[in-house]
Amino acid sequence: MHAALDASDLPRHLPPLRDELALLDGPAGADGAPSWSLHDPVRNQFYRIDWPTFEILARWHLGDPARIATAIEAETTLSLDDADVERVIRFLGDHQLVRPIGEAGTAHLVRQEKARHSNLWQWLLHHYLFFRIPLLRPDRWLVRQLPRVEVFYSATFLRITLAALALGVYQVVRQWDHFASTLVDTLTWRGALGYGVALALVKVLHEFGHAFTARRLGCRVPTMGVAFLVMWPVAYTDVNEAWRLTRRRDRLAVGAAGIATELAIAAWATLAWAVLPDGALRGTVFMLATTTWVATLAINASPFMRFDGYFLLSDFLDFPNLHARSFALARWDLRERLFGLGDEAPESLPAARRRGLILFAYGVWLYRLMLFVGIALLVYHYFFKALGILLFAVEIGWFVVLPVWKEIGEWRRRWPQIRAGAPGRGKLWMLALLLAVVALPWNVQVSGQGLMRSARHFPLFAPGPARIEAMPVAPGEAASAGQILLKLGADDAEYRLRLAQARFSRLAWQAEVAGLDDNLRARQPVTVEELAAARAELAGATDELQRYTVTAPFAGVLADLAPDLRVGEAVGRQQQLGVFIDPTAWEVETYLTDAEIERIAPGDSGRFLPETPGLPARTLKVHSIDRDATRALPDPMLATGHGGEILVRERNGQLIPERAVYRVVLVVDGAVDPVPTRVLRGAVVIYGKPKSLAGDFLRSGAALLIRESGW
Repeated sequence: MHAALDASDLPRHLPPLRDELALLDGPAGADGAPSWSLHDPVRNQFYRIDWPTFEILARWHLGDPARIATAIEAETTLSLDDADVERVIRFLGDHQLVRPIGEAGTAHLVRQEKARHSNLWQWLLHHYLFFRIPLLRPDRWLVRQLPRVEVFYSATFLRITLAALALGVYQVVRQWDHFASTLVDTLTWRGALGYGVALALVKVLHEFGHAFTARRLGCRVPTMGVAFLVMWPVAYTDVNEAWRLTRRRDRLAVGAAGIATELAIAAWATLAWAVLPDGALRGTVFMLATTTWVATLAINASPFMRFDGYFLLSDFLDFPNLHARSFALARWDLRERLFGLGDEAPESLPAARRRGLILFAYGVWLYRLMLFVGIALLVYHYFFKALGILLFAVEIGWFVVLPVWKEIGEWRRRWPQIRAGAPGRGKLWMLALLLAVVALPWNVQVSGQGLMRSARHFPLFAPGPARIEAMPVAPGEAASAGQILLKLGADDAEYRLRLAQARFSRLAWQAEVAGLDDNLRARQPVTVEELAAARAELAGATDELQRYTVTAPFAGVLADLAPDLRVGEAVGRQQQLGVFIDPTAWEVETYLTDAEIERIAPGDSGRFLPETPGLPARTLKVHSIDRDATRALPDPMLATGHGGEILVRERNGQLIPERAVYRVVLVVDGAVDPVPTRVLRGAVVIYGKPKSLAGDFLRSGAALLIRESGW
């Protein structure tokens, strides 16, 4: 059926239909009900209408909603009322499918146009997010070229392409190492340019696949061009006339033509890479093959955006406007689960299909959230900072915040109904509790990781290569100030001491007998100077040897002694042998970020929870907070590479924190019993100023804004 709708001789109070509109037969629905397509040739738009709408349009000449509803009820099995006819009238008016009547009709069109483009900012926003540039009017050229491309639609070409795909994949598997190394070699700026050119070529052929298939099935292709989605160019082809096709198989063919074209290119390019010798041509087909596979499977086949995968799924399910209808079901489901309003579903569907569409809508929302945040970050980094921040805010506001705000606005509009229902009140209390958890400053804990050690500790080192001669104090045993802890023997130091003693003795004898010998008397001044130098050398050798006798600098306990130390064992220079501690005073050292130290102050209390099982928790009090960030982490036990929590990088033998952290020292209240024999690592909890989860988010966002904008 293809008939122009006649709008002549209509009463003045019912808007006449536009003369150029055409009504076309549509496919049967899933329940067998007929459908029609209303075609607007000016904008090349198609609107799928159901049986009741068709019957209303067929009696449009009656000119009155009541008469139309009465006639339909008398002549068909449908039962409609004036409200059904009014809904059709609003639909036609909203989509400008009726002629304006007088000044009132013209004013209505002007108001519609102003509503779509209320101001310059809205126009700029719309054209920044999405706009199209038509480049070609290919319809006549497509008709002339159809005989030349008919071979690509034959079963023979399909079988040959499948054989090429199988052979190409087999060869790639055999040469996988070479294939993988080629991929790594192309990950350069020059390779990125090559991938970009290959992707552009594939997308052009993709669009011609849609165009030729649609024209082959009798659909007009008025334009082809480039669409910009958030400033990103995407080729497009106007194949809206595919709505005229009544067979689902034909509509699926038009929707799948682009993907089929890319897969055919990928199959032949894969085979070409496998058989061609190394060179520029092989590198070109490699980029063509890899780009095509990735672009097809990751982008075009996805049903979460309005690309080919979406239209294929919509046609396969015979469910037009899949996104809009599934979103409406998901919003209805959300309101019912939260508030139990008892509303009817937007449309009557089998339970299994309804659940599937609701889950699909949530999947689309999650996918788009990640995608649009990623695009916003890309836009932010692509432009200079001020414009990048503005465009980032536009992206997040339009695609993420605005839909949420609209849904909240619907809740506000229906607030009396929500408040009146018992299920709604219960869910509101739960929602209020959730908002309180997010917004109220209830969390007073500042957590980190720290080390507990004695406030006064003395590491024991070997000053040079030596051997252990005596260990008079056992680990964990108390010692008084000056008591020998370790006695080390050093052959080199002892040898130098003996040489110094011999030289000093020889020079001292020469100085004593100088008066008895003329030669010694003549060099007496030199001998005196050499004797002074020998005395100093002897004192230095004596001091050096004394350093190998390690004594206690204060009264304390020998702790954290190296477990492999034995009498007679050799030790190296600057090798730490143990730690001597004062057991009467203890402290905990931790490192916190700038946001965390703002919430604490000296005197705040806290807790230390050792990692070692069985050890009790300790009560702490903040003693000092460093004003400057720590440039190098002094203790590797807190670094991630040693089981700690601070992310560091190594540079010149030092551990440099990846983010600014500040040293905080806390003292342990009370005596520590039993006395630890080594440094303890554990969790530190400080009770500081309260904070909220929302406050954390806002502070992080503000810090990022200030830092990146350079204020």
